[in-house]
Amino acid sequence: MFVPSNSWQGWEQRGISYNRLVLPQSRQQLKNKNMDLENAKAQMRKGVLEMCVLAVIAGRETYPPEIIDKLEGTNLFVKEGTLYPLLIRLKNDGLVDTIWREGVKGPPRKYFTITGNGKKFLEELTGSWQQLVHAVDQTIAGNPAQNNDPGNASEPDAPRALNIEPLLPDA
Repeated sequence: MFVPSNSWQGWEQRGISYNRLVLPQSRQQLKNKNMDLENAKAQMRKGVLEMCVLAVIAGRETYPPEIIDKLEGTNLFVKEGTLYPLLIRLKNDGLVDTIWREGVKGPPRKYFTITGNGKKFLEELTGSWQQLVHAVDQTIAGNPAQNNDPGNASEPDAPRALNIEPLLPDA
């Protein structure tokens, strides 16, 4: 590493500190790479959280602490501060309903159940998820999907295209 003559005083007066004169693989850059990876992982988990919460609720009438426990059992960790706003949005969208039930020990609890629209929505999400997982697996493996029809073995089977771009607002 280059160290200027005698002291850092002149460098610091020009706004350059010793910590900023570090070669490309500095601790800060490594930290940023780790933060980027953790951010990417968090974004992937957030992307599937709605589907997973609906799947838990579809399994049986449940309340938030049970949802959290069930998700943690599958290594999907969610905080109450994330779950409650999601549940409110699902309720406002008509995908879940709530009912108050007496608690065994303590105050009444708000239980969530899935609606008919929620079941349909979950089925569509699950189908899209399976297509996405297949597409990602094929991309990572570097193998195009193959048609399983023996009469048409020479042509690859093109999977249905997934639109992962956000919808533009109506003009």
